[in-house]
Amino acid sequence: MVKVGISGISFYIPKLYVDLSELAEARSIPFEKLKYGLGLERMALPDINEDAASFAANALIELFGRYDLNPGEIGRIYMGTESAVDASKPTATYAVEALESKLEASYGPRSLANCDIVDLTFACIGAVDAMQNCLDWVAAREGRKAIVIASDVSKYELNSTGEYTQGAGAVAILLTQNPTIVAINSDWGVATQSVGDFFKPRRILRKSELFNGNLDPASNYDEVLELFKEEPVFDGQYSNQCYSDRVTEAIKHFESQTNSSFFDTSNYFVFHLPYAFHGRRIILRNWLDWVKASDHFATLQEEVGAPGDDINVWEKAVSKSAYYQSFVKEYIAGGEEASSRIGNMYTASIFMSLISLFEKLSETNQDLSAKNIGFIAYGSGSKSKVFQGSIQKGWKQGLKGLNLFERLNNRQKVDIPTYEKMHRRLQTDPLSNVEKVTLKSIAKDDPTKIGLRTYA
Repeated sequence: MVKVGISGISFYIPKLYVDLSELAEARSIPFEKLKYGLGLERMALPDINEDAASFAANALIELFGRYDLNPGEIGRIYMGTESAVDASKPTATYAVEALESKLEASYGPRSLANCDIVDLTFACIGAVDAMQNCLDWVAAREGRKAIVIASDVSKYELNSTGEYTQGAGAVAILLTQNPTIVAINSDWGVATQSVGDFFKPRRILRKSELFNGNLDPASNYDEVLELFKEEPVFDGQYSNQCYSDRVTEAIKHFESQTNSSFFDTSNYFVFHLPYAFHGRRIILRNWLDWVKASDHFATLQEEVGAPGDDINVWEKAVSKSAYYQSFVKEYIAGGEEASSRIGNMYTASIFMSLISLFEKLSETNQDLSAKNIGFIAYGSGSKSKVFQGSIQKGWKQGLKGLNLFERLNNRQKVDIPTYEKMHRRLQTDPLSNVEKVTLKSIAKDDPTKIGLRTYA
């Protein structure tokens, strides 16, 4: 069977960030709770002329430049996002239009005219869905290449429990046969259930109520005013439970196909991370099931004792045990570090976790070829997918020069009053001066173009 997987990775993170120690002080909560409890230190902040389309365009442009890609060889560009800038026109089309403009001098106009472009949406798992779809397509014929983009803005209400987890950015990955970075195995575990743990509903206001009935009934107006809000409706505790339940089901589905243990055959784990330490929390019970079935359960009990009447108290002790923390350090921690400095990237967070892991692994001289990465994806609504990828010999060379942490250290801090002004859309001028693709205009005057976006 031909191997397929990842042969290139790029990313874009906004150049602005909020220091969460300052936000914690403004909200009168201990910063230690965020840093040591959730793993949060900074959150990426989009400038006012940035959105999911501009993020995607910049990640795409970097991917083409890093790997000297020929647009004529790219058959698909699929994008996962829950931050679409239009309810009909795919956000990916805006990104590809900006890319084609950059490529025109070398390849002429419309260099991606024969490339299939689409958006996929399933909350935070949409880009993983896009990748699975494109992997099947790449595997079906020699020479095929596809690109998957994950791009999102995570935004919550001011003073809400989700505010500290906000983040933004995009990751683009190149998929090929005989991959140089990660070969993705063909077995996938899937679990799905329709729930309302997190969603962005169509919201309506009745104008007659909004204006206290002071509207001329003879005038030509629509009674309903439709609203779109980036901020979701969510139940954090319920969503955590849904995440945990779907992952448990997906792991069982994976193992029923492979007849092997997901834990035994994975050397590292990367997760969808709503916050940096979420993966280590969400996987605890699955890890315990694995340990109970092994010869190591006695070692754990030597440290924390046998389970008592209150299983939650015992599991909390397990989560703090040296035994579990050593597992976290070896298998999980490398993929968490970027999330601590960026925040939730929705669809892109699992791929940024992969980049973070590779950046940490590059600091060692280990031979990592053929070691397996366990991917644990989740999207509210709800669905989980678990799968594995094996690290290829060319991974270090293929990722050379990404410089993730160096780039994260060279961002511009925004103070809390300015952040709040930006959040409320009161800021009118961009704060950063970076030569990247940004949103230039949204058409207003031409009735056939109202709302159409222009990027450059």
